[in-house]
Amino acid sequence: MAVISMNLSSGCLRMKTDVMVVLPFYSPYDIADGKRDEIFPVGKKYQVLWLLNGGNGNDWDYVTYSNIVRYAYEHMLAVVMPSGYNMNYDDFDPGMKMCRYIGEELPNMLRNIFPFSDKREDNFIGGLSMGSNGAQKIAIRYPENYAAVLAMSAGSFNVRPKDEVRTVRINTGMPMPPHKPDEMEENCEILKRDIAEGKKLPKFFMIWGEKDIAREGSIRSVKFLKEQGCEVYEEEVPGVGHWWDLWDPTLKKALDELLPIKHDLLDAEE
Repeated sequence: MAVISMNLSSGCLRMKTDVMVVLPFYSPYDIADGKRDEIFPVGKKYQVLWLLNGGNGNDWDYVTYSNIVRYAYEHMLAVVMPSGYNMNYDDFDPGMKMCRYIGEELPNMLRNIFPFSDKREDNFIGGLSMGSNGAQKIAIRYPENYAAVLAMSAGSFNVRPKDEVRTVRINTGMPMPPHKPDEMEENCEILKRDIAEGKKLPKFFMIWGEKDIAREGSIRSVKFLKEQGCEVYEEEVPGVGHWWDLWDPTLKKALDELLPIKHDLLDAEE
């Protein structure tokens, strides 16, 4: 097992940026059983989960607050956790291109460093809160890259009538990432365009808490996705809110049961 903290130079972001990579090897039990030649998987490839942090977080969040390292090892799944910088995973013109960085530049760089599969069926994107919106946003702009989206506490398609009275939530803590004007409307239009062009969309796994501040947005997003004919798994977890007691068990369930994970390394020619 390797947990690698990397610093890369990104053209899309116009700066150096941090990325955390979890790369599982075979276990100490395999060594004890005499499988020493199989510890380092020569000639093998990994399925990959591209996992995005939430607002005010960074590439260390999942390693710090969840058991993602152990889960990755249990399923022989590589996990890549870039730092989101409170940018809401948007592209700005002029400016930094976070969506393009995650969808294009970072996979191209890391596949030249690590034995990552580049096949659609072997790549998944996910996140929590801001990161879940980013995961959906990137998936519909690069649907050819991902087989599934794990959206924990998401509201990327939460389009409400313009005359609806909205509750303004006063933020007394750390600054939250700004949203681009009409961002959710744009997401909806891009998804509809994908469908009109016959593009194959990933399956959406939408999970939120009963007490989640993103509950309303998640429910509205599920409704929209289903209306467009998308394949959607939905679940509301009782008794929990917008925090790691929702997200960590969800990660475990997603890798154990939901995502199309092969639970082993792949032959390089597959």
